[in-house]
Amino acid sequence: MRSFDPRAVGRLECRAWETYYRRKWVACLVAFVALVRAAFRMSWPRTLAGAWLVLRANMRWARVPVNDPDGARRLMTRFYGLVRKSEGSSLDPATAARLEVEWWRLHRANQHGAAPGAHEALVAALRDLYAYSYETDADLVRPAAELRAEAMGISDRWVADGCDPEDPNLARERALLVRSYAALLAAVHR
Repeated sequence: MRSFDPRAVGRLECRAWETYYRRKWVACLVAFVALVRAAFRMSWPRTLAGAWLVLRANMRWARVPVNDPDGARRLMTRFYGLVRKSEGSSLDPATAARLEVEWWRLHRANQHGAAPGAHEALVAALRDLYAYSYETDADLVRPAAELRAEAMGISDRWVADGCDPEDPNLARERALLVRSYAALLAAVHR
């Protein structure tokens, strides 16, 4: 998990977001399989199980206006249990899942016209997840969180504009995600 290719992870996350918002669930699962493998380097059985859990959690979260955050957290707790087993770390799966779904909540609030300070809250939530998951200083991972939140803003505009897969904003989003994961990798290795 501390050794990943930022280009691959950024590209794959962009693809996962694209397929999620277009509700292309089979393509989204394929993207999650590749993303989980690239980001966490789990065995293939754990990668497949983890990608399925992430897809199911995202599907529970995707329902608008009423979603299932408790169900999403339960599924993400199981996912982070796989991460812990793969890493042999002391990561608490329930804490990691709570931090994960919290940034989902804040991102959704940002998408739908949240109050002033919402962007900063989203950055802080991403920072906290990174700091916890990678057992590193929050200040070191803040630049990665800021870039990822900026990519989410571009994604939100892409969604608002109709989710055109040929939209050049997807390339900007992808570039920001790659930069975000490069910043995260650099922070983890300090």
